[in-house]
Amino acid sequence: MSVEPEIEEALTNFFKQEKYRALIANAAAQRKQSILVDHSDLISFDEKLSHLIVEEPTKYLPALDKAAYRQLQVEDPEYASTVTEFKARIFNLPDRIPIRDIRAAHLRKLISIDGIMVRASAIRPLLKVATFRCMNCGAKYRIPQDSPRITPPDRCPRCRKTKFELIPEESEYIDFQLVGIQEKPEDLPPGQLPRIIDVGLKGDIVDLARPGDRVIVTGILQAIQDRGPDSLRKTSKMYLEAVSIETASKEPETLVITPEEEKMFKEMAKDPEIHKKLVESIAPSIHGLEHVKKAVMLLLFGGKSKQYPDGTKVRGDIHVLLVGDPGTGKSQLLKYVAAMAPRGVYTSGRGSTAAGLTAAVVRDKTGGMMLEAGALVLADMGVACIDEIDKMRPEDRVAIHEAMAQQTISIAKGGIVATLNARTSILAAANPVLGRYDPYRSFTDNVDLPITILSRFDLIFVLRDEPDPGRDEKLAEHILGLQSRSVAVTAPPIKPEILRKYIAYAKRVQPELTPAAAKLIKQFYLQMRSIYQQTSTVAITARQLESLIRLAEARARAALRDYVTEEDVLDVIDLMKRSLAEVGIDVETGKPDIDVILTGKPKSMRDKFVILLDTIREFQEEKGYAEDEEIREALREKGLSDAEIGKLLSRLLSDGKIFSPKPGVYRLT
Repeated sequence: MSVEPEIEEALTNFFKQEKYRALIANAAAQRKQSILVDHSDLISFDEKLSHLIVEEPTKYLPALDKAAYRQLQVEDPEYASTVTEFKARIFNLPDRIPIRDIRAAHLRKLISIDGIMVRASAIRPLLKVATFRCMNCGAKYRIPQDSPRITPPDRCPRCRKTKFELIPEESEYIDFQLVGIQEKPEDLPPGQLPRIIDVGLKGDIVDLARPGDRVIVTGILQAIQDRGPDSLRKTSKMYLEAVSIETASKEPETLVITPEEEKMFKEMAKDPEIHKKLVESIAPSIHGLEHVKKAVMLLLFGGKSKQYPDGTKVRGDIHVLLVGDPGTGKSQLLKYVAAMAPRGVYTSGRGSTAAGLTAAVVRDKTGGMMLEAGALVLADMGVACIDEIDKMRPEDRVAIHEAMAQQTISIAKGGIVATLNARTSILAAANPVLGRYDPYRSFTDNVDLPITILSRFDLIFVLRDEPDPGRDEKLAEHILGLQSRSVAVTAPPIKPEILRKYIAYAKRVQPELTPAAAKLIKQFYLQMRSIYQQTSTVAITARQLESLIRLAEARARAALRDYVTEEDVLDVIDLMKRSLAEVGIDVETGKPDIDVILTGKPKSMRDKFVILLDTIREFQEEKGYAEDEEIREALREKGLSDAEIGKLLSRLLSDGKIFSPKPGVYRLT
């Protein structure tokens, strides 16, 4: 298709502008094969031209590329002689079309879409210019390949024969990658499945984005005919041939922070009240819960991950679990954090499977296998919020174990053996088993979660909904104030968009423990361990020691400090004490006992189990079995109530420590 001479001239003049001459010279210096052309520059240069490119891209884009190449020959003739083509990649079209609004009217036009990249194939070479040899006379012909199939010449001009063979080593290839772009979750109409469009990337735009990134793709919409068993069908499949792709990712490293913003952040960090302001800026619409918001703030900043000389890695990410009565604002807090975090994913336990959380193996068009990233992989370097974690099926919940401890996800299925990074903080919420939290039962009785998962959380908080006149009045006023316009809602001290950038900026800080801070942590740890001598319960373990260090680093990071101060340590010790007091406590004796989380049974209960098992053993040695009435008689003398004895017996039966050969008779297994 020949382009009108006046349009060719206009395109040539467009690239003679100062901005594009500099861009082309820069690309030549970096040995790049393309430059980015902002569509808004085309509009301000020549509006008619910009419309032509959008309406008939197959005709005018090659002309745009040629004009860019001509300017390259002026700027750097030496480099221009080494490359055969130079691309002008258009981006920033005035309007983006939602993936579900793409229609037949858009075919063969230049459109722009945005979404999340969910899968990417391997990079394959695509035939661009094929060299054919006539099998009769040996003459060679170079044919550019534009259609999906290889097209040889019709017949040889020299000997009029029609048989040709392809010479791969003399043909030209270009990189090609097929990716899937899915519409963003926030754009989904309720009750609809997200739609996906296939996008083909060619040349130097392959591998620019990876699965999980949010991207904006500008390209030409094409239709590929559906193939029936023996013929072509009437229907077609939409396919976008990308011209340019830019990542609009939420990753911390891609947020551009200007020098002015950096100066502003350093000023903010000098404020002695910075931690208080950060806490107040988190979910301002939720009343109270200061200690939980403080934990969430530390989770957003995170500690620093370390790698020891022997290759052992220690995670820096902080995991927090909220257990609470219905209506205490757990889900709302989770949703807020997912939106707030530089890379946040929100998911609910009931509708999540192991494959959906980790990664699924799917078959691509060519029959090969490829991985589709799940929620925890998409939240790499971010936060995964898992609501109703107690409602997940146990076999699916196991998938989170590895991500929480090792920060990776290993997959071995369908011939793919891979380890994916899942360096994510997990903020989870769970409801108590009986609907409400029962303060007279131990934490593990209240929450239906395995010990293996509970012990991996750095902080666990119990949110209880207890009537309290003063607090209830404040809460009612707060909620009514949010609903009615009459009361001005308190604006957060730091705006969400600034807070997000501040968090991303703070992640560059790598705080070190000062000797004084380390000493304080050690003192606290030893003091909590020494309780064991007095009560023979374990109040704290090495896992909490690591958690304390992480939390203290996160608090230093929040104030952009390179070192952890004593103040940081004292503050996180308070938080840890609060968490341990709510969770790691033996309800019967009121003493701290971390084994409630680590073993599922408090010390007082374990002692009673020992007494019961000893009693059964004595009777069994005497006459081969123990009768229910005898056991109860013996234990009543030791001060146990009937209700307790019944509870202990049923627990031992369910644990498989004893069995009942016939009703009312017990034996040890």
